[in-house]
Amino acid sequence: FAMSSVDATKFQQLSKSFNDIFTGGTGFMEFTSPTEGDPTQGDRQEGALLGKDEGTGSLGEKDKKELSELQERVDQYIEKNSLDEKLDTQLTGEGLMVSIRDSVLFDSGSADVKAANRGVADEIASLLVMDPPRSIVISGYTDNVPISTSRYASNWDLSVMRAVNFMKILLDNPKLDPEWFSAKGFGEYKPVASNSSAEGRAQNRRV
Repeated sequence: FAMSSVDATKFQQLSKSFNDIFTGGTGFMEFTSPTEGDPTQGDRQEGALLGKDEGTGSLGEKDKKELSELQERVDQYIEKNSLDEKLDTQLTGEGLMVSIRDSVLFDSGSADVKAANRGVADEIASLLVMDPPRSIVISGYTDNVPISTSRYASNWDLSVMRAVNFMKILLDNPKLDPEWFSAKGFGEYKPVASNSSAEGRAQNRRV
């Protein structure tokens, strides 16, 4: 591992972790653990290494402040362009989440964005043009209908491809750099509506 500057306490803790993994606690990086006697210290230290608030796994205060300001600018864009019924924002433990409201993006079993929803994607692409730029994650989801086809072996595969296909539409905007983007899939496991009805399943087929 590499660090731009070495913090002795962090170095010792990481060294102990590597020793435990590779050598059972002995080896050239063997140090006295800085956390002996305090079983909670390790969690707090891990949180600090990840740039989160200690022990909470949540955003740090600086991140919260910057993202709150960003949320305000995005909300102003949404209001100015009359997108209140289409888009919503929320600060979460991961960052600023932009949600698409009441919009059925995909047919069941398909990862192709419906033509009627491409306008929403274009609007989102416009509001993602930020200075300075931010890392942007597109998350895909499915309903709970099982799938196993030549294209998609499971709902995991389908959800990832929904995110990728939506991301490609966003990147049609020449002001967005692909370097800022990544995609991930949650399959059927984080529904926003009940899968017991056709309407609910439609809402769950989303990014």
